[in-house]
Amino acid sequence: MTKAREIMTPDARCVQSSETVLDAAKRMAELQVGALPICGEDNRLKGMLTDRDIVVKVLAEGKDPRAVNAGELAQGEAVTIGADDDAEEILATMTNHKVRRLPVIDGHDLVGIVAQADVARALKDPKVGDLVQALSTD
Repeated sequence: MTKAREIMTPDARCVQSSETVLDAAKRMAELQVGALPICGEDNRLKGMLTDRDIVVKVLAEGKDPRAVNAGELAQGEAVTIGADDDAEEILATMTNHKVRRLPVIDGHDLVGIVAQADVARALKDPKVGDLVQALSTD
């Protein structure tokens, strides 16, 4: 069975919780990604920041992205997956939490990100449909 470490994008770059949302948006553009892990000063994962979060929780509310820190948008405990968890477990976690991206943890270290597309490529066709359906419904 395919493991998270085999399908993840390695070397995930964090935005520090103290950095501004504008800094995060610039990093997303530079890296051509739609989400970044939020890490605290201790380099521990605090959450995920998506481009949608920036639009909905900052811009649409009239907030200044230069005045909002990324850490303010980290909500609750981050949903993660272990580096040695298999594609079935990744699918179940994404489905249960309705997320499209999961930080991959090895011990306490962030080692990568698994996206919906990564899982879709690793699973057989019927399961891909289940994942897309689960993530597309409210």
